[in-house]
Amino acid sequence: MRDEIARLQKKLRINKALIDIYPTLTYENNEQFTHDLLKALDESRCALAQQKRMKAANFPILKTLKNYSFEGIQMPESITIEDLIAVRFIENKENLVFYGNVGTGKTHLAIALGVLAIQQGKKAQYFTLHELINKLVSAKEDGKYQTFFKKIIKNDLLILDEWGYLPLHHEGARLIYEVISQFYEQKSLILTTNLEFSHWKNFLFDEKLTIAILDRIIHHSHLLVFNGSSYRKEHSLMK
Repeated sequence: MRDEIARLQKKLRINKALIDIYPTLTYENNEQFTHDLLKALDESRCALAQQKRMKAANFPILKTLKNYSFEGIQMPESITIEDLIAVRFIENKENLVFYGNVGTGKTHLAIALGVLAIQQGKKAQYFTLHELINKLVSAKEDGKYQTFFKKIIKNDLLILDEWGYLPLHHEGARLIYEVISQFYEQKSLILTTNLEFSHWKNFLFDEKLTIAILDRIIHHSHLLVFNGSSYRKEHSLMK
């Protein structure tokens, strides 16, 4: 009987977890059994989908808000810590800009919010700015640009880390402009940077592109300023 159930499950393309779930359910009546089975299958499917989204997110390491301190972060009046944790900025199609020195927790918070977004059923991806540019350029050279670009803009949240750490060439700046334009008022961005807005032209080089990118990012953004000391320096083995 178990083999026949497995065969029918495969034929009907039902969740593979069925074969493991149904023996664990207590049986009182047909209605209760059917409800509990469907509920368990739905939970299993949601968990599997979350795993796939987490794998596709490209996080270099998983981070959470457990024991994370907001003490050194200057929050704007337009958003609260509770809003961040609930990732309401994604529902509102707003952006977050994390500004501050290296080691102050910008990347940690960005990834943790990305993880929370995925846990709430949303799609999120992480890239350093140069990593994304390199992937866009490679996709263009391989004739796969449109396919890769469509995957990027399907995300509800795109995290661009290390914004402005290295100078861009003109093509890189233009490609990032295309991404920013597609996300403008449609999806959400998180940018981490140690550069003031007035210095962005120094790594984007093209003044017109800089103005266009800034205009689209700032319009619906919350600026969080990280004033704390470097976590890595405080916990370095080379003190």
